[in-house]
Amino acid sequence: MNERTAVIFDFGGVVTTSPFEAFNRMEAERGLPHDLVRRINTLNPDGNAWALFERAEIDADTFDVVFAEEARALGYELPGRDVLALLSGDLRPRVVEAIDRLRADGYRLGCITNNMPTGHGAQMSATAAKAQAIADVIARFDHVVESSKVGVRKPDPRIYGLACDGLGVRPEQCVYLDDLGINCKPAAALGMRAIKVTGEDQLLRDLAAALT
Repeated sequence: MNERTAVIFDFGGVVTTSPFEAFNRMEAERGLPHDLVRRINTLNPDGNAWALFERAEIDADTFDVVFAEEARALGYELPGRDVLALLSGDLRPRVVEAIDRLRADGYRLGCITNNMPTGHGAQMSATAAKAQAIADVIARFDHVVESSKVGVRKPDPRIYGLACDGLGVRPEQCVYLDDLGINCKPAAALGMRAIKVTGEDQLLRDLAAALT
C-alpha cells in the first residue's frame, strides 16, 4: 500500500514554466552566453545577490546593482532589474488540473517556493492580473512556504521541515517536485519521494507512478 499522503510542489518551473526559459531567450537576444544567469546564480550560492534577495535580506534596487556587479566580474553587462522582469512564468493548465484532482482525492498539498519581495504576489508577477491568476492556484495548497517570508531558501533542509510541519505530515509521507536537482536532494535525504521535473508530460507521468 502506498503511504504517500501529501504532495509538495515547487512553483516556478513546476506549476509554471521555468523562468530560466525566459532567461535563455534574453541571453540569445543579447548575444550573451547560454545559461549565463544560471551560472551567476551558482557562484557563491549562499551569499550572492540571488540568495540574499530570496531571503529578503536586500531590496530590488540593491539586487539590481549587486547582480550587475556579479555579471561584470565575469565580463558581461546585465543589470539585475532585467532579470527580475522575467521571473514569473506562465501557468501550466494540466498541472493545475492535477492539483485539483489530488485535492479531490484527499491528498494534503503543499508548496515550497524560493521567491523574492518584488513584483506582484508570491510569484513576482509583472501585472496584478497575472498575480491574481497565480494567487488562485496558490490558494489550492493547504500550506505554502515562501523563502522571502521565512528567511530560509531551498536547498536548506529547514525549509522542507517547515512545509511538513505546516501540513502535519512526516517527510516519508510526501512526494516532492522541483525542477532543480539541487533542491530535490535534501528532500530525498529527509525521506521524501523526490521527482526532478524536466517537462509537463514527465511530471504528470512520474507523479502518477509515485502515488500508485
